[in-house]
Amino acid sequence: MNSYRQPGLVLTDRHFTVPLDHTDPGGEQIEVFGREVVAASRAGEELPWLVYLEGGPGFGARRFTGAEAWLGRAVKEFRVLLLDQRGTGLSTPANRQTLPLRGGPREQADYLAHFRSDSIVRDCELIRPQLTGGAPWTVLGQSFGGFCAVRYLSSAPEGLCAVLITGGLPSLDAHADDVYRAAYPRIERKVAAHYARYPQDVERAREITAHLAEHRPESAGHRLTPEGFQSLGIMLGGGNGSHQLHYLLENAFVTTPHGTELSDTFQEAVRTANSFAGHPLYALLHEAIYGQDERPTDWAAERVRAEFPQFDAATALKGDGPVLFTGESIHPWHFDVDPALRPLRETAELLATRGGWEPLYDTERLAANEVPVAAAVYHDDMYVDTAHALSTAAAIRGLRTWVTDEFEHDGLRAGGPRVLDRLLALVRDEV
Repeated sequence: MNSYRQPGLVLTDRHFTVPLDHTDPGGEQIEVFGREVVAASRAGEELPWLVYLEGGPGFGARRFTGAEAWLGRAVKEFRVLLLDQRGTGLSTPANRQTLPLRGGPREQADYLAHFRSDSIVRDCELIRPQLTGGAPWTVLGQSFGGFCAVRYLSSAPEGLCAVLITGGLPSLDAHADDVYRAAYPRIERKVAAHYARYPQDVERAREITAHLAEHRPESAGHRLTPEGFQSLGIMLGGGNGSHQLHYLLENAFVTTPHGTELSDTFQEAVRTANSFAGHPLYALLHEAIYGQDERPTDWAAERVRAEFPQFDAATALKGDGPVLFTGESIHPWHFDVDPALRPLRETAELLATRGGWEPLYDTERLAANEVPVAAAVYHDDMYVDTAHALSTAAAIRGLRTWVTDEFEHDGLRAGGPRVLDRLLALVRDEV
C-alpha cells in the first residue's frame, strides 16, 4: 500500500485480488483497485466507511484533487473508498490491447460476461471485511453505480448500513428494448430545448451533417460520420452540456485553399468526445447491463431507433427539419469508426447476441428491504428514465426520493456537498 497526501487528505492506494468468476472462487483471479481517502485531521480515527461506485459502465472512479466536490463533504464523517470497478481504472484492464490475451472473440465475450453489476457487488463483499473488519458500510452509487447499489440491496443487504443513489435507479424488469423506447423521446426533448436555446445551431448541424455525409473525413484514425456527429447529443444530459455543444459547433468550418473544410479544432473535439479509448467497457457492456433473462439485447438501441424515423439524418437532410442528436446509446457502427473499438467488433456482436443473463434484482427482497435508502431522481434525466426510476423507488421498501429539476444527471458533480447532505438527511430521517 502506498500512502500520500493531498491538501487536507491522506490517500492510500489499495489492491485487492478477487475471482474472475465468483461461482469458482478458486479459479482465475483478477485485481481490483480502490483509493482510500480520509481527512488528514481524522486519519487516525475509527471512522465508518463509504464506498463510491462510479457511473458507466466502464469508468474508473473519479480522480479528485484534494477535498473537492462531494468528497469534501464525505470525509467530514467517513473514510471513503473510491473503487475502480473491475476492468476500469487501475483494476485489471479490459480493452483492445489486453483482451486478446484471453483468446479470440468468443473467449473475450465469455470473459466480459463477468463484468456486470452482480460481479461488482460480489467484489465489494470480498473487499468490505478486509477494510471494515466485517462491519457494514455505506454505498454511494452514481448512475450505473446506482444500478450496482440496487443489485447490492437485492443480493447482499447485510453488507450495507445505508445506500445513497444519484441518478441511478434502474428499471427492475425492463428489457433493453423498453429502456431505449423510453429514451428516444427524452433525447428528442433535450434536442428541442437545445435548439430553442441556440436556434442558430439548427442550420449549423444540418451543414455539418451534409458535409460528413459527402466527405467522411478521418481524425487520428477515427472516421467522422453523420451518426457519430449525432451522437454528440450525449452532452445534452449534463448541466452545461447544451452550452458545450453549442461552442463545439460554432467553429466547425474553416476556409482553406481547397475550399470550405471542417476545422482541425472541430474534428479533434469530435474525436475526443466520441472516442472510447479510455472506457471501452461502456461500449461493450452498455446493453448487457440490462440483460436479465434468456433474450439477447441484440443491439436494442439500433433496432429501436428505427421506430423513431425523425432521428434519421439522411431523411432530415432531404427535408427541411432539424438533424436530431442522439446519445446514451451504442450501435454497431461505433465498432467500425473508432480505432479503440474496431478490434472488438466481433466480441461486441457475441455479447449482443448472448442470452441467458442472470436476473439482477430480487423484487421480493427489495419489497422487504430494511436498509435505509435515499435516491436523487432528476426530473427529466436524459440517461435514466424518470418513470422507471420512480417505479423502482416505489418497489423498494423504505426508499426515500428527492425528485428535483435543479440538476441534470451530473447533479452529484455539480451539486456536490448539497446533494450528499440531502441524501444523508433522508436516510437519517432528518427531513
